[in-house]
Amino acid sequence: MQKRIVASEFLGTLLLVFFAVGSAVVAVEYLGTVGIALTFGFTLLALAYALGPISGCHVNPAVTLGMLMAGRIDIRTAVERWVAQFLGAIVGSALLFLLAKQIPGLETSGEFGTNGYDDRSAVGINIGGAFLAEVVLTFLLVYVVLAVTHKVAVTGFDGLPIGLALAAIHLVGIPLTGTSVNPARSFGPALFAGGAALSQLWLFIVAPLVGGVVAAYAHRLTHPFPNVLPEETEDAI
Repeated sequence: MQKRIVASEFLGTLLLVFFAVGSAVVAVEYLGTVGIALTFGFTLLALAYALGPISGCHVNPAVTLGMLMAGRIDIRTAVERWVAQFLGAIVGSALLFLLAKQIPGLETSGEFGTNGYDDRSAVGINIGGAFLAEVVLTFLLVYVVLAVTHKVAVTGFDGLPIGLALAAIHLVGIPLTGTSVNPARSFGPALFAGGAALSQLWLFIVAPLVGGVVAAYAHRLTHPFPNVLPEETEDAI
C-alpha cells in the first residue's frame, strides 16, 4: 500500500505541474488569468477523484504538513510523500520544459511559470506582502482540505470544494506572486527557469509551509473533535 501512495503522490504532482503550470507557460495568451486559475482548480479536482482514494491526493508538501500537524499521518509517511512530491514536480517540469522547447519563440528562462515578488510580480508586491499572501492563500487551501476530509483520503464530493478553493486562490494570487501555495510546484519550474526564480524560491517554500501549520492549528480550534481515530488513520495510510 505504501508504494501505491508514494507512486500516487509522484504521479499526481507531476501531472499538476505539467498541466496547470503548463497552462501558464504555453497558453497564457489564450487563457488569461481566469483560464489559468480554472486549469489549476480543474486539474486538482480531477486528480482528487483519480488519486484521492489511494493517497489522499495531497500533491503538495504544505497539505502533507497540515495532515502531519493534524495527527492524521506520521512523520515517516510525511517524508515519503514530500520526496515523491518534489520528484514529481521536477519530472513534470522537465517534461514541460521539453514541450516548451518545441514551440518556436517561446522563452523558457526567467519565467517558466515560476513565482516571484518585486519586479517579478505583476503588481510589484514586495517581499513582506508576498510572504503574507502566500501564508494566507495556503491557509485557505490546507484548511479546506482538512475540513472536508474525514481521513487522509479524499472521498465522495471532497474533491469539489478543494478544486474550487484552488481556483479561487489562483484568481487572487496570480497577480500578486503567480501563486505558489505549493513548495513542490514552485521548486520544479524554478530549477529550469534559473536566475531570480531560484533566488526568490525560498519564500515560496517557507511561506506555504507556515500557512499549512497555521491552518492545522486553526482547524483544531474550529473542529475540536478529531475526525478520525488513531487506528483508523493507520488503516487509511
